[in-house]
Amino acid sequence: MRIVEYNRSAAVKYAHRWAYARNPAYYDYGSLGGNCTNFASQCIYAGSRVMNYTPTFGWYYRNAGDKAPAWTGVAYLYNFMTRKTESIGPFGREAPLSEARPGDIVQISFDGMSFQHSPVVVQTGQNPAPENILVAAHTQDADYRPLGTYTYKKLRLIHFLGVRR
Repeated sequence: MRIVEYNRSAAVKYAHRWAYARNPAYYDYGSLGGNCTNFASQCIYAGSRVMNYTPTFGWYYRNAGDKAPAWTGVAYLYNFMTRKTESIGPFGREAPLSEARPGDIVQISFDGMSFQHSPVVVQTGQNPAPENILVAAHTQDADYRPLGTYTYKKLRLIHFLGVRR
């Protein structure tokens, strides 16, 4: 397996293109609890161009009924992207918000107990913080939304390190 760079600009370009629309190649899960992590996965895929087709524990989308839990589930996405076992696909680590870069994912906990939202970082200030980290998201569609405008109890950043091919 070789490691290649995660294409942050491709992920951000995709986020801007589809922030207020739906790519017809993917099912819209908005009526089934939310589309945010599906949208985040699409952006990550745009930046990685590889899926992991491991049943149950991988990260892939074939169609609405054939996808990995990590493609649409907030906690499952985090678990896959921060996995310790080396396997095909994008990977990263939980990092402080100060390390946020465009193309990363911020996960939001509204209740302080579990994480429920996965917006995509599209821009950061010189010293990234909630006030100057701008995100794109689905469910409540947004682009260039300041992270600090969400009402939240906790945040965690998935900072991408690369893609295993």
